[in-house]
Amino acid sequence: MATQQTEQAEEAGLAHHHIVAGDVRLHYVAAGPVDGPPAVLLHGFPEFWRAWERQMGPLARAGFRVIVPDLRGYNLSEKPAGVEAYALHTLQQDVAGLIRALGYERAHVVGHDWGGIIAWALAIRQPEVVRRLVILNAPHPGAARRVMRKPAQWRRSWYIFLFQLPWLPERLLDRFGQWALQGVNPAAYTDRDRELYRQAWHQPGAATAMINYYRALRLAGRGHTGSLQVRAPTLVLWGDRDVALLPELADGLERWVPGVRVVHFPHASHWLMRDEPLRVNNLIADFLAEEAGQRS
Repeated sequence: MATQQTEQAEEAGLAHHHIVAGDVRLHYVAAGPVDGPPAVLLHGFPEFWRAWERQMGPLARAGFRVIVPDLRGYNLSEKPAGVEAYALHTLQQDVAGLIRALGYERAHVVGHDWGGIIAWALAIRQPEVVRRLVILNAPHPGAARRVMRKPAQWRRSWYIFLFQLPWLPERLLDRFGQWALQGVNPAAYTDRDRELYRQAWHQPGAATAMINYYRALRLAGRGHTGSLQVRAPTLVLWGDRDVALLPELADGLERWVPGVRVVHFPHASHWLMRDEPLRVNNLIADFLAEEAGQRS
């Protein structure tokens, strides 16, 4: 499976690598000029690096060094045992470790779903490593605490409770994953995409590791009791037809993220980078380029 994925990536002009970041060995795919500003793209559940395959080429052509890891536990990255290995503070440290292991002091960070949750945590807890932050359909922890009290959000979050059970969620992962990847754009995921996702889910140990992200939610506050402020310039993109997250999770963020820019996509689902890739790509590239004045 790994060879097949590598060959397909090389055909698209991408390169596969492995690197030790802190205490975990991560697989990542890279594209773009080696001397370009680094942009780290973080996928969510139940995806892997291919979540960003429609963004990598455009961002690389815009001059960025695009780095897309499989998060710990996913696909070809290492899969440590135990729920505690997937606590948020550990996931955040993985990304900081990846940036530094690649020889950078800072990087632009783009995150979707769990990748967005990790990106928020990184910008809050280790702001020195984040140049600019882009979040796609992932709640800021302050907004999550506010909105998660609402029954309407509880109903959308039903699967989080299911994932606390032993062994059963792993058995249901194929079925749940295929259901979860449904968007509003029929072309968002092809049959070939879905087969590659199934291959990633069936990597040894992957199913339990992926579910352990949710089992470790009880540990989310560990290691951080301070401010939830984000200092990095931040862009939030939100697909309003998300079946798991209420659109109001993207509202009122100025309290924690001064100067934040929020763009709603009224006709996009949770998978907005698949539903509306052209608009998403342009917004991300323009926002990241603002720092260096690469675009007018």
